[in-house]
Amino acid sequence: MTVLTIRRYPDPALNSRCADVTVFDAGLKALADDLHVAMTAAPGVGITAAHCGILQRVVVLDLPELGGRRDYVNPELVSVSDETMEHTEGSVSMPGMTDTLVRPRQVDIRYRTIDGVEMRETLEGFSAICMQHEIDQLDGIFWIQRLSRLKRERMLKKWGKQAR
Repeated sequence: MTVLTIRRYPDPALNSRCADVTVFDAGLKALADDLHVAMTAAPGVGITAAHCGILQRVVVLDLPELGGRRDYVNPELVSVSDETMEHTEGSVSMPGMTDTLVRPRQVDIRYRTIDGVEMRETLEGFSAICMQHEIDQLDGIFWIQRLSRLKRERMLKKWGKQAR
């Protein structure tokens, strides 16, 4: 088992688009396991490989509404609902910082399992919010980029003080 270090904002990996996974082997399974360990230690409920500086499209979520841990490889949004919801978001790469965002309440996604099997799934509520957040991360969009300029500037000022 590799001990992964979670990168802290503003690490360049957090603003980088991740590459599709093309090899589904024991190394990918080990990466997902290592991500889960890092996420649990953070603590968090979702993590991407990018959070640890690995620019591959791998997401691990651990949510009761999903039945616990779920691994998603190359996830993509197929469709989103018009209905939205507010939720407080944060990141394992910016611990202690949270703010409210509005996102679609339901999403349809396409992804592959760790074994490479193509799947489709509909997520609602908190799990939909989490998946959108993590797909943004895979696309190089750090969650604070979804905040208004004023809210983002205030958060970055607070983050800068906390990081000293």
